[in-house]
Amino acid sequence: MSEPHQDTTEPSEKTPWRALEFFNYYRLALSGLILIFIHADLLPAPFGKNDPQLFQTIIYFYFSLSIIFLITNYNRKPGYTLQTYGQVLIDIIAITLMFHASGPDSGVGLLLLVVIAGGSLLLPGITAYFFAAVATLSLLFEQFYSQLNSVFEATYYSRTGMLGAAFFATAILSHALADRVRKSEALAAKRGIDLASLAELNEHIIQRMQSGILVVDNENKIRLGNVSAKVLLGMFDIQTQPLLEDIAPQIHAQLKQWQINPERESTIIQSTENIASIIPRFARLKSSSEQGTLIFLEDAAAMTQQVHQLKLASLGRLTASIAHEIRNPLSAISHAGQLLEESPGIDEKDKRLTEIIRDHAKRMNAIIENVLQLSRQDRAQPELFNIKPWLQEFLSEFVLTTHIADEEIQLTLNDEIEVRFDPEHLHQILWNLCQNGLRHSADYPDNPKLEIHADIDPETEHPFLDIMDHGSGIDPANVNQIFEPFFTTESKGTGLGLYIARELCETNQARLDLIQEENKGACFRITFADPRRKQS
Repeated sequence: MSEPHQDTTEPSEKTPWRALEFFNYYRLALSGLILIFIHADLLPAPFGKNDPQLFQTIIYFYFSLSIIFLITNYNRKPGYTLQTYGQVLIDIIAITLMFHASGPDSGVGLLLLVVIAGGSLLLPGITAYFFAAVATLSLLFEQFYSQLNSVFEATYYSRTGMLGAAFFATAILSHALADRVRKSEALAAKRGIDLASLAELNEHIIQRMQSGILVVDNENKIRLGNVSAKVLLGMFDIQTQPLLEDIAPQIHAQLKQWQINPERESTIIQSTENIASIIPRFARLKSSSEQGTLIFLEDAAAMTQQVHQLKLASLGRLTASIAHEIRNPLSAISHAGQLLEESPGIDEKDKRLTEIIRDHAKRMNAIIENVLQLSRQDRAQPELFNIKPWLQEFLSEFVLTTHIADEEIQLTLNDEIEVRFDPEHLHQILWNLCQNGLRHSADYPDNPKLEIHADIDPETEHPFLDIMDHGSGIDPANVNQIFEPFFTTESKGTGLGLYIARELCETNQARLDLIQEENKGACFRITFADPRRKQS
């Protein structure tokens, strides 16, 4: 099956062809109407009075040419200028012959005014004066021919001259009008291009913005939304114009409250399985609330990251002074304990006391080191990388360092998972979680102690990484405290490992959560930020 005709002409090229097409429709209508009058024997007396046969022949010829002109106009062959010149000159010749067949009193010559005006609008420059001159000379030649052959009883040179003057007046007015129309059209085309470019630029900026943007009408239907909004709220089809309450009921509730009290401050919407932590802000598109509402969605994770940077900077200054004041006395205590332990006169009971001094000094030093490590964390330098080769390299290093068998850790993941994260931070987080998992995991024959699983959430399209052990899980009474600093259930623990891991995740705009299932071990999930959004 052949494809339908497609006009690939640019808009600026279509306009003159369209005008010429309308001029062809006028020519076809004029000749067709006269033909109908001829066949119905209703043709007014002045038309064809002098030579009816010539008049009828010219009308048939004119009607046939009108159809041919429509075809050539549609095919755009020959070129526009050649077609316009040819059609206008043929109009002048045909109307002059109809003028001759009808007589000077018929008024047929006035039809040339339309032809000259049309030609002036269709072609630029002084072409209008050329058409006026040709039409005037054509009528004068007709008068001269009629006089030589005594076609009419008298000559009408004065009337023909006045008609020629009317042709030139029409040409002058038409040329001025056409020139103004073309300038207006060029200006409109330029403004149209500027507006299209501006609209495209605005669309590009809105789509590339880190903030999510939604436009909601007065029926709470989502009319527009950028990519960031879809990422923050979970991917949804904007073409179906879904209801805001179906996509994000919490934002819908805050919108209703804002509509009642515009001065009300927005609150953070905590992350769920479908949406990230966000702060919505609202603005009316126009003064009337019926015009809809513009909703800005700010990623709370990015703001939390800035808060954490300030918090870590403050903590760094504090811990620097604490380290200076505590480390020297602690070092002296540890050194004195070692000297006391090496003393030849010390008995076994006192040796036990020196061991306690040594162990607690080490523990205090570990706490200081962890706090200093936390306070010295540099700003995250996230990179986009495929996590599979990175995990394989990490596990090779971890197995070699901790002296465990390869079979004790099972890795399952998709080949094409990309994450945006600071590799050094991810290494520190995963090392801590893997050590905790191995320490708490029980031995099961033919089963790994630790499972690492990476995939992409089908709803949010965010990548995640699970670290699961086969232990007894976290005591429900401690679930809400495990990420708090200095909370530990072990006598030798510092209680900073999970806290530092979560802080580093939030620094990279990710989340670290505990997924607790009954009769199963602990599962810590790292939910990464959307890799498509570059972190600021």
